[in-house]
Order: sequence, then C-alpha cells, then structure tokens
Amino acid sequence: MVEPSPRAEAAPPVDRWAGCPPELEARSAALRRIRVCDLSGQLAGAGATRLLAAFGAQVIRVEDPATRGGWDIVRGAPPFHDERRGLEFGGGFNNHNTEKLGVTLNLRTERGRDLLTRLIAVSDVVTENFAGGVFARLGFPYERLQEIKPDIVYVSHSGFGATGPYRDFRTWGPIVQAVSGLTFTAGLAGQPPAGWGYSYMDHQGAYAMAIAMLAALWHRDRTGEGQWVDLAGVEVGLSLTGPDILDHHVNDRPAREPGSVDSNRGGAPAMAPHGIYPAQGEDRWVAVACRDDLDWRRLADEIGQPWALGDDLATLAARLAGQDALDARLSAWTAGFDNHGLAERLVAAGVPASPVRTPAERIDGPPATPGWDLWPTVVHPDIGPARVEGLPVHLSETDWSLRRGAPRLGQHNQFVLRDVLGVDETELDELTAEGVL
Repeated sequence: MVEPSPRAEAAPPVDRWAGCPPELEARSAALRRIRVCDLSGQLAGAGATRLLAAFGAQVIRVEDPATRGGWDIVRGAPPFHDERRGLEFGGGFNNHNTEKLGVTLNLRTERGRDLLTRLIAVSDVVTENFAGGVFARLGFPYERLQEIKPDIVYVSHSGFGATGPYRDFRTWGPIVQAVSGLTFTAGLAGQPPAGWGYSYMDHQGAYAMAIAMLAALWHRDRTGEGQWVDLAGVEVGLSLTGPDILDHHVNDRPAREPGSVDSNRGGAPAMAPHGIYPAQGEDRWVAVACRDDLDWRRLADEIGQPWALGDDLATLAARLAGQDALDARLSAWTAGFDNHGLAERLVAAGVPASPVRTPAERIDGPPATPGWDLWPTVVHPDIGPARVEGLPVHLSETDWSLRRGAPRLGQHNQFVLRDVLGVDETELDELTAEGVL
C-alpha cells in the first residue's frame, strides 16, 4: 500500500444534483452530496454503487463506447423483460444500475483519459472491480488519483485484492464461493458440493463494498483525508463461513464429511427431523424443523400414526440414528398435503415449518411484501416499466428511492460532460467524431 496523502481540510457539503434536470434528480436526501465516478460493473461493483444511488448519491457510470459497453457483459444478457434483445434490454443490468447516470469514455485515447481525469477531480469516490492492477495499467494507480484529488476515496473490488500472489487472477461470484470454502459447505449426502446457486458472493461483496465506501467517506468528512479501500471478494466469502474454518483448525472437524452430510439436515445444534419434504403437486415442498423432543412430540401428535408415537423415536439420539428412515416416512406423510396448508397447520401446533415458496409466490404472495416495497417499479427508456430489487430497509426521514431505470449506453453524455465538466458543444461534437464518446 502507498503512504496516505497529507491530511487536508474537510470540504464543505455540496449538493451534487443542484441545477440538474428534474427528471434526473435523486429523491432521497441521504447521500445527495456524494458523487461517484463508477467504473465498476457486472454485479458486485454495480450492486454496491446501486445502494448509494438509491439513497441519493449521484453515481456516474462510465462505460466503453468502442466495445458498445462490452466490458460489462450483463448489459445485454438475460434475463429479459420480454422478447426484445440487445444491449439496452438486459434485465440484470437494469436491476443493478437503477438511478445512475451513464456516460461513455474511450480510455484507450488520450482525450478519453483526460475526461476521466476531469470527472475524478469533481467526484468524491472512484470505484472499479477490474482484476487487480488493471486500473493502474490504464493510467490510474492510486498515486495518480491522489494527484488528481487528494481526498479521493478509491475503492477497488477484485477477487483476491491488490496484493499477494493471486492479485492478477480474474474471478466471478461462483469462483469466489468455491475458493473461499462456501461451496464445500452446501450439498446432498453422497453427492458433489452443490454450490450456492446464483452469484451469491456478488451480492455479499456488494454489501461489504458499500459499507466500506460509507466508512471511508465518514472518515474523509471528519478529517479531510481520502484513502484506498482494497476489497477482496474471497476474503468476504471467508468471513461468511462462520465457525467452520475455526472448527476445522481447532477441532479437526471438516465442515462437511464426504458422503455423509445432507445440507438440508441440521448442523449445529443437531436436529431431527430437519429438512425439506415433498408436498402435493409438482416441485412443491415444505420445510420442517424439530428443535427438540417437545417439537417432535407435537409433530407426532399431528401425524397421529403409530410409528410417529413410538418410544423408539422419542429422543434426539434415536431420531438421528434412524434419520434416513425417518425422513422417508415423513416425506410419505407430507406428500399428501398442500405445502401452504400443512405449514400453517404445523405452525399452529407449535412446530417450526414453512412452505418453500416459488419466486412468484415470494414476490407477490405474502401480504406484507407490497407494503414493504421490496420490488419497486422503475421506468427504463427502452424496456419501459419493470420491477427491480428494492432495499430491505427503510429510513423514516431519508428513505431510499428507485424510480429511474438503468441508463442507455452513453445516455447522459451531454449532461455530465457539458453541465458537470463544462465541455462545450463544439468539443462534444469533436469527441463524438473521434470515437472518444
């Protein structure tokens, strides 16, 4: 790491949205004095800056015009809202770039790098999630960023961080999950590790990145000192393994005994029955967990069959010893019921249970979901109205707001370059003709 720059006086707060067109202005007042020069993409980096944008920060998303936005493959990738395809229709891109402004800068050109320099000079944060060292090779190591703006907060988010033997390795969320050890903890008995599905670590990395950004900005506001926030996705994954790594090193117990642990079953403390069981209908399931012998007796009373009431299953040790047979017999019983109805019945009897909800049921089913506004509708200039992820938190005075969809490629070149950087119309035409924008 480089030495910190000399401490400067904290800058007075400014409104980054002052004078902008009303249709662009952020609604939340929480972070509207923050401007982010955002070169991050995919999900991890874009997800972090999305959180700041939701709370009113002016996030200016920088993309490459020469590859038609190609350094972020999510831009034109599925899922899609309808039958339309192309760079402006990627559902994941729209979800992760709501409320942001979009500009294009060709950083292979001197004029493109000059414009980025000018944008950094009027920003509070610079973010990127290239592989380690890529941004420096583009001409913007941290020392250069300090020269441009001494109190800049620079956030680099890569798989293995900016130092060490793996700094140049490129990673995606599933790779980070595997290297960190998370993938090994999930799987069915006798089967290979199943992984954590959709890029779980992209989202967790985004949360860690957003928290780190806010902490660095708080420090800057108190002291006037900027800093480099170096974030490694693998380290975030390691922090999520809980006590597994410690348990392995201290007690020599692996997180998952080969061929013997079903991740649907209880870990620590041990429980039985504890799992996902079939219900009526295709691909319908119900979760049941008996924390102790009392839960089991309550479940046995609901089942009302001799095998459930016998003394041979009265203790946890007995149920664990015969867990395979127990799960098979319990599955035969649950398969005769609707999963929602059975879960309600068991909960009423004091047994922890829940239907396994489909995505559609989870979004539109529970009565509390619409009131929580977890799936707000934003308007994209090409896609039109589309639902996106909200934030699972609400602030009474400065709540988040998501209403504007992701920007088209270069949609806000005019506003950012002309109104923020002071580029005149003649120069804008030249930059466009030269392929800089």
